[in-house]
Amino acid sequence: MRLRVVLEPSEEGGYTVYVPSLPGCISEGDTRDEALENIREAIELYLETVEDDLVCSETAEQVEIAV
Repeated sequence: MRLRVVLEPSEEGGYTVYVPSLPGCISEGDTRDEALENIREAIELYLETVEDDLVCSETAEQVEIAV
């Protein structure tokens, strides 16, 4: 899966990074690379909780699509 992230320099130093398509999915890091690594982890955790909350009926069909 590919997601667009926004990486912004912080006034205090380091970077803040967020995912516009995943509300509330935000992280930061002292360096650009650290911020990107941290947002990857944040995305994984974000999507894991979404998946855990998914409740399907017995007649529901789950289909994976590429985005």
